[in-house]
Amino acid sequence: MNQRKTTWIGTSALLLTGFLGASAAVKAAEAPDSEQVTKLLVETKAMAVQLSEDAATMESFSRMSLSLESHATAINQIKDHVNALGRQEAKLQEVKDGAAPWQKTAINRIVPFLDELTGYTYAVIEHINARPKVLTTAEYNDFLSANADYASDLAAMITDFINFGRAKERMERLSKKLEVPQG
Repeated sequence: MNQRKTTWIGTSALLLTGFLGASAAVKAAEAPDSEQVTKLLVETKAMAVQLSEDAATMESFSRMSLSLESHATAINQIKDHVNALGRQEAKLQEVKDGAAPWQKTAINRIVPFLDELTGYTYAVIEHINARPKVLTTAEYNDFLSANADYASDLAAMITDFINFGRAKERMERLSKKLEVPQG
């Protein structure tokens, strides 16, 4: 009987040690928030908000009678914003390995938005170049609308991720202050 009791206690202790060790390993494997990635995301948000405002302004051109030059100036500005966001996304990719899981998810979700924005921006440019006197077609207006929608959605998504990171940080600070175990 004593041998069974000793075996059971030993087995229980091993299981408990293994469970606690695995739990600690999982927590250690979860990367902390990267200040550098957060800073880049905040910069990306500012850029996306500016792009969103400019794309919304250009989308409003579909309801006005503006010159070709106005359209060309606006789309070139949008193209510059999209290109700048592409460079910013490359910076985010460079530091992605040191990012927390939520930051990696944010970086990964930026890429499809930029792909769509690039496509619609160049579609607008091609339309202006091919048909400079016809800036009121349904197709052209759809390009402007899609650009405005994707830009707005990108800015909102990045804002949500930044808000998530801030809320997570506040929760962790309060948890430490109140000595509430996490996990």
